[in-house]
Amino acid sequence: MSEMYIEEIKTLLPHRYPFLLIDRVLEIVPGESLTAIKNISVNEPQFPGHFPDEPIMPGVLMIEAMAQASGILAFKTNNVAAGEHVSYYLVGVDKTRFKKPVVPGDQLRMEIKILKTRRGIWVFEGKSYVDDELAVSAEIMCAIKEHL
Repeated sequence: MSEMYIEEIKTLLPHRYPFLLIDRVLEIVPGESLTAIKNISVNEPQFPGHFPDEPIMPGVLMIEAMAQASGILAFKTNNVAAGEHVSYYLVGVDKTRFKKPVVPGDQLRMEIKILKTRRGIWVFEGKSYVDDELAVSAEIMCAIKEHL
């Protein structure tokens, strides 16, 4: 499947500035995998405090970006959009490893794969790279919640 730009991403995710952490989806194969990017800008609100003299992307935000990418993959796999009586919630993170600091000017490339789904729980493998160097990896678990 082809790229997704920000306007289509916003139809799938309920997040908005400053918490929408996906800038573009480069490739998506529903039911299998997704590759997305997050451009890291010095103008983001976390950098004045993390850390003022040496800004680095907080690890929790890198995990959240991978969770948002996982949500896009789940929505596309199920062929639904946010607000269509379905939400995906982050419910667990395992096997997390931070390998490289991510700094303003970097582009974080997230590669997400579905490992399994069972009884409304989705498990994804997430790996994020800067250039071709692994920055963070984790297993991301999301739960589907249906609304009336």
